Amino acid sequence: MKNNMDLPFAEPYKIKMVEPLRKSTKNERLKWIKNARYNLFNLKSEQVFIDLLTDSGTGAMSDKQWSALMLGDESYAGASSYEKLKNAVKEITGFEYFLPTHQGRAAENVLFSALIKEGDIIPGNTHFDTTKGHIEFRKALAVDCTIDEAFDTTVYHPFKGNIDLDKLGKVLKENQKGKIPFIIVTLTCNSAGGQPVSLNNLKNINELAKKYEVPVIYDSARLAENAFFIKSREEKYKEKSIREIIREMFLNADGMTMSCKKDAIVNMGGFIGLRNRELYRKATTYNIMFEGFITYGGLSGRDMEALAQGLYEGTEYDYLESRINQVHYLGKLLKDQGIPVQEPFGGHAIFVDAKRFLPHIPKEEFPAQTLATELYIDGGVRCVEISTLLTDRDPVTRKNRYPELDLVRLAIPRRVYTNNHIDYVAASLARVYKRRNTYRKGLKIVWEAPIMRHFTIELEPVQ
Repeated sequence: MKNNMDLPFAEPYKIKMVEPLRKSTKNERLKWIKNARYNLFNLKSEQVFIDLLTDSGTGAMSDKQWSALMLGDESYAGASSYEKLKNAVKEITGFEYFLPTHQGRAAENVLFSALIKEGDIIPGNTHFDTTKGHIEFRKALAVDCTIDEAFDTTVYHPFKGNIDLDKLGKVLKENQKGKIPFIIVTLTCNSAGGQPVSLNNLKNINELAKKYEVPVIYDSARLAENAFFIKSREEKYKEKSIREIIREMFLNADGMTMSCKKDAIVNMGGFIGLRNRELYRKATTYNIMFEGFITYGGLSGRDMEALAQGLYEGTEYDYLESRINQVHYLGKLLKDQGIPVQEPFGGHAIFVDAKRFLPHIPKEEFPAQTLATELYIDGGVRCVEISTLLTDRDPVTRKNRYPELDLVRLAIPRRVYTNNHIDYVAASLARVYKRRNTYRKGLKIVWEAPIMRHFTIELEPVQ
């Protein structure tokens, strides 16, 4: 992409420190993936050359963030670092009430403990793994109301993370008041391919929710990337700043959870933001039980200092432009090779369509996981399946749930890899694609946990 002066695009930062990477041989990787039981989560970091497993907690902090660590106030209660983070959250999101947590799933655990009871129904846009896990663990039901366009990787829609208002209205209309504790909107929608939600859709969701007196909660891990897409793709907001768009986004929500390991560019941290004082008070009990006192919530003072700084850096346009450009650079490289991916490209990752990549491998043999392991064997690149293993079993029938999208996610850590690394990833995946017809069999499950199985599952090749 060129800027206004027709010069090549350059990242708005320079490298100050490097971490060596070890290259391995194919024979080593064949042995390691077998010992890992064909689960890439089980690999050791030194066995991975380029790690695209997740963008969560894997980013590179800035010099200002590292400096902020030294300012940490480690007081158990009322630390100045807590006040600094609270002020940053209020300035960026507008939420008055705030609870720190050690990461996003901890925020879900606290807030959902205060809101969800057995038999409840929680509609939203393709709930991610921990969100659905926390819902189903409480014997409630997650209902996907994402627009149909999201489930066809060949269709272009600028906001594939949008909620279908007819689907949502049907759920709200057909269930009695009190059965739906809240609507959850994931920004951006990870399981649909890192796809954004438009501000117009957020306003319409809020309007419909108010009609039925149901709160709206945002899963806000990638709030800044979502705002970038609103600025880029929603004409009305092209002149607005990222932070202005974020504030307007959150005017349409009653609360939020955030894994700050994404758009706040820290290795650990999260929080809950709320408007309602009584809900905040209810949530504080669970925060104290699960996370720690309400002014540290499982975080050290130095973590809160780096997080506050990261919230400001992660909502700067120049940083976001560089971040999104690198993701889209990978998407274009793959598309040019004919590799099927979710389009338009999302914010934090490129999602390869395993159904179209390996159409001859049946869904019962997990083509996305098969593809992910083959990419690792070829080039030492670690990625993750966003498909049947992640979707888990139906909590009632215990049968595998086969989602409409069968995806392999190449999640790019923030400010970590150069475009030479991205070229390497694309070249390795292109080699796998050229040999795709030689992969005749997939994988089968040997052992699995009863919930959120994909983290620890054990597999082996189908004979």
